[in-house]
Amino acid sequence: MPTSPSGPIPYTGCSLDRAAPWRSDPAWVAARLLDRQTRFVPVWNNRNLVTDAQRPRPRFLMGEQASLALELADEVVLLGLEDGAALFAVDLSPLEGEEAHQAVGGEGSFRDLREVGPNMAQGDGALMAYARALVHWHGRHQYCPRCGQPSESKDAGFARICRGRACGTTQFPRTDPAVIMLVHDGGEHCVLGRHARFPPGMHSTLAGFVEPGECLEEAVAREVKEEVGITVPLDGIRYFASQPWPFPASLMLGFHAACDCLPLTVDEAELVTARWFHRDELLNAPEDETLSLPRSDSIARRLIEAWLHGAA
Repeated sequence: MPTSPSGPIPYTGCSLDRAAPWRSDPAWVAARLLDRQTRFVPVWNNRNLVTDAQRPRPRFLMGEQASLALELADEVVLLGLEDGAALFAVDLSPLEGEEAHQAVGGEGSFRDLREVGPNMAQGDGALMAYARALVHWHGRHQYCPRCGQPSESKDAGFARICRGRACGTTQFPRTDPAVIMLVHDGGEHCVLGRHARFPPGMHSTLAGFVEPGECLEEAVAREVKEEVGITVPLDGIRYFASQPWPFPASLMLGFHAACDCLPLTVDEAELVTARWFHRDELLNAPEDETLSLPRSDSIARRLIEAWLHGAA
C-alpha cells in the first residue's frame, strides 16, 4: 500500500478480493446475499455507519439483522470477499434519518468519513471509503449518458446498463484523476495557498483535475502555471504517492515539483492567496487560525510533511 514518512496513506490498503470472476453470476450473488456470514456495510447520504467508540470502527449488519436494511435499500452493491465471506454496501440514502437508524437496528451512527476516518484503522478507513465511493457513483448515474433512459445496476453493482431497448449502453464506475503537488525551490521554501472554502488559517498544496490529452506531469505544470503563475520544468516533477479520495470521487496523484523561487501571480478565481513559506515557519505552525496545515488524513498533509523532513 502507498506509504509516506508518516506511515500508510489513509483510505488505501483495502484488502478485499473484488470477486471479478463471480460478480456477473446472478446465482452466486444471490447465494452470497442469503449467506449468514455475509456482512453488509450501510451508507446513508454519503455517511458511513460506525460504532460510537472513541476509536470508531465500521458497524456491520449480518443475517436477520440486515433484513430490514436490505428491504429498504436503494442499491445493494458487492464490495468483495474477505476470508471467503462477502461484503456488500447497502445504500439507505432515500430514507429519513430516523428511518435509516431504525433500518440498521438503532445501533451505531452515520458519520461523515472525513470526521472519523483519521481515527480508524487503516483497513477500516479504506473499506468505508470504497463503500462510500461506489454508492455515490450509483446515485449519480441513474440515467444513461447517451440516450437519457433510466439505467439499472449490473454485475452486482460494478456496472450500470441502459434500459432503453435500442441503446443498452453500459457504464462502469468512474474515478476522476487529480494531481496534487507541493511546489518547492529545492531548498528551504515551498508554495502553499488558500481556497475560500478552507477553515481560517489553513494553507495547502496546489491541486487540480487532469484534463484530456495530458500526462500527469503536464497536468502538474499546467495547474501550477494557472494558479500561481510560475513555470515548473517537467524534469523537476517527482511522483510521491496516490490516494483514493471519495469526497466525492477522486484519485489524488501526489507529486513534489521543484522550481526557482520566483514571485507568484495568484489566480484569484482559484485561490484567495498563495505565497512561499520557509520550512521553519511550517515546522513551527501553531495549527490555529493564524496558520494551519491540511487535514491529517489527506495526501496534501503527507506531501508537506515529507518535504519538511527532507524526503522530497
